Amino acid sequence: MDFKKLFLLSTACFAASCTTAEPKKPVSRPSTSRATTGPTSGKRPKRIAGIGTPISQELPAKINPLEAEKGTSNPSAQNISLTDTLKKLVVQFTEATDKTEKESYLQYAIDIVDNKLNESALVEVSEGSEYGFLRAHAMYRLAEQSLAAKDIKKAKKYYSNVIDLLPDSELANKASYAISQLEAVHRVDKRTIGTVLPLSGKNAPVGQRALRGLEMGLGLHLPGSKFKLAVMDSEGNPDSARRGVERLVKEDGAIAIVGSLLSKTAPAVAAKSDELGVPSIALSQRSGITEIGSTVFRNSLTSEMQIRYLVRSAINDLGMKKFAILYPNDPYGIEFTNIFWDEVLARGGQITAVQTYSTKETDFRLVIQRLIGTYYGEARIDEFNVRLKELQKSDKKKSARNDNLETILPPITDFDGIFIPDSSKALGQIAAMLAFNDVRDVKLLGTNLWNTPGLSKRAGNFINNLVFVDSISPITKGNPTFMDEYKNLYNETPSLIEIQAYDSGLILRHLISDGASSREDLTKKLAELEKFPGALGSLSVTSDREIDRPLTPLTLEKGEIVPLRIKIQ
Repeated sequence: MDFKKLFLLSTACFAASCTTAEPKKPVSRPSTSRATTGPTSGKRPKRIAGIGTPISQELPAKINPLEAEKGTSNPSAQNISLTDTLKKLVVQFTEATDKTEKESYLQYAIDIVDNKLNESALVEVSEGSEYGFLRAHAMYRLAEQSLAAKDIKKAKKYYSNVIDLLPDSELANKASYAISQLEAVHRVDKRTIGTVLPLSGKNAPVGQRALRGLEMGLGLHLPGSKFKLAVMDSEGNPDSARRGVERLVKEDGAIAIVGSLLSKTAPAVAAKSDELGVPSIALSQRSGITEIGSTVFRNSLTSEMQIRYLVRSAINDLGMKKFAILYPNDPYGIEFTNIFWDEVLARGGQITAVQTYSTKETDFRLVIQRLIGTYYGEARIDEFNVRLKELQKSDKKKSARNDNLETILPPITDFDGIFIPDSSKALGQIAAMLAFNDVRDVKLLGTNLWNTPGLSKRAGNFINNLVFVDSISPITKGNPTFMDEYKNLYNETPSLIEIQAYDSGLILRHLISDGASSREDLTKKLAELEKFPGALGSLSVTSDREIDRPLTPLTLEKGEIVPLRIKIQ
């Protein structure tokens, strides 16, 4: 079946005859604020040399170069035809005495070089003396192509040839600038780490916490530290983030970039770093961030990591087989629901009921009734009549609450647990309504959003039936040096944000101190990282450049958050 269709099931199963109906998986809807990280167009804009006559102006009657492009659909033959045209244009440009005429030949020839020649034709033009001034333009194009292929050495060679062929020209000035930028990009200070964080605006407190952790990871709080941290404020803006990366690389010579925290700026940081050949470690949970490029790593507790541990614990250790999903209709809820669904199926489990709700929902009565099959009670009218007669014959006094469908019909709970990817506040409202609707003997499964003080007050009747995951637990010892030093410096316990930033700085500090002196070498060593002692435990990099973080399944016992007392296999 297609699990990517939008699931809008009104009830989990509103009659015994419909219990076999298979729920449909929600579809993730892309955010309208997503930063564009790829090329904006496959077509290069025309570059005009000189001023005055536009390309579209009719050429002098003595030549119609457009005719040279007709009559063949073979790319190789077309390029041969175009190079022949270029030779004629060079001759006519040289012989022309009229300024307007001369400029027309010049512009048309440059347009062909810039937009219509393949690589082999460009090489021919760059090497042939008969092409005159066009050799420099062909070399400039070859330099751009070399840059796109990340062959910096070849690009610099072509740019240098442009300067030699057309000294003191506008094209030579552009080539000189390109060389200076390449040299700036490849000037590396192996002990300078760059970071792009939101240090102003509403996200500034989170950015400052990450900055603290990163500084400690690099050992900047210790006397005699040899490392330097170059900092740029993203302002929560993708364009500012991109410019920040460029400055860190070109002005500070940063060997690596750490950041960003925010989902809207993380792609910009990752894409620009990868474009410049600089390894980066993202701290964002933004989905797909490492797919941007081969130099992009991530050190963050991702949705995939959480769900993998949660489902493994539920199925392998607790023996759960069937699951319901109750999720908010927002990006977080949809993403976690899709991943949970896939993981359950991959481990042989079953999704038997799914219900969504608005993020503004405060009364979960109808939401719960749809999930447990009492909302559309008319579909269970026979069952209702039987149960009503039984109640009327019983010795119990009939109450006003006993004569409506949703209160007489029992809930259909053909699941062992309900996954709720939402906050502990929402959990409290949902748990209360589940209890009101007589839902019992099922576990509620959640994410690290539940690892908060006061959880026991929100759990209600499910206080002994919660399971969730997080990196930090009450028995977390981790690196006692970091934990103690952080408390001494800032008089508070570090959160996961500081810890992940600390680990990122510590990893870079270790690899560089161990001999990684170039960006290429550092990228390679990051990809090979295994069992590195982080703040909370061992860290290893996966094949898709994710730093796999340690996790603990958690629950409540006697009102306190504790690790689940079943060992993960």
